[in-house]
Amino acid sequence: GYHRNILEMTGATIRYVPLGGPESTVDRAALEEAVTADTKAVIVNTPANPSGKVWTRAELSTLADVLRAYDLVAITDEIYEYMLYDGAEHVSLASLPGVHERTITISGFSKAYNVTGWRLGYGVAPAPIAEKMGLMNDALYICAPRPLQHAALAAFEDLDGDYVTELQAKYAERRTLMCETLEDIGFDVPWPDGAYYVLARFGDLAETRAGFSDDDTACETLIQEARVGSVTGRSFYENPTDGQYQLRFCFAKEIPVLKQACEQLRAAFG
Repeated sequence: GYHRNILEMTGATIRYVPLGGPESTVDRAALEEAVTADTKAVIVNTPANPSGKVWTRAELSTLADVLRAYDLVAITDEIYEYMLYDGAEHVSLASLPGVHERTITISGFSKAYNVTGWRLGYGVAPAPIAEKMGLMNDALYICAPRPLQHAALAAFEDLDGDYVTELQAKYAERRTLMCETLEDIGFDVPWPDGAYYVLARFGDLAETRAGFSDDDTACETLIQEARVGSVTGRSFYENPTDGQYQLRFCFAKEIPVLKQACEQLRAAFG
């Protein structure tokens, strides 16, 4: 993803921490095993793309303990913070005791305000880090276009609980439509707790239907037979074989478009 690509451009060494079990739980031992003498930072995405995983307060507290123990900085990507389902709670790592001074919080307007094409984001960090971030921004792109900044400010000032409630209800409806359709055609679907993606497994289909031998083939099969696009599971794993029987679907579409896609999936594979 974007995080990995940027790190590779800088020559950084990347170490991955697998999340365990069906709930994608965070294990302290796994976190500590990934830390070396050269480790500088930990990157966390919550709610997460592609799985919809929302880190719990307990898991973030575990991470906070590791940050303090090894004197590390955390970079948290929280751009899906308002997209939550079934009572899931978004907790910002920087809000926990003793880690604000070592946390860089990254977010943006693309998702919550449906302006993905603007590429307009923001970061919150302690003053010494924020100053360095400002220098980097100035060198890379100077600043975001001024009209977009004013529009974003207006959106921030108008943000209220009703908007967030309506946003969550809108995406919850889409989540249900997408997940139920995938389940009905034979996918194993862990319903996401946040964001607007579904990372669904099709291992059983690989044994019973042609065109599902792996994620590349399945992705092509869905396009050819149902005219529905998805992303290969291997795109999201350090080890590509870990995702070979998974596809990621995005349900951030207008209801008529999403319903049509679901109807086409049912017609082709139901």
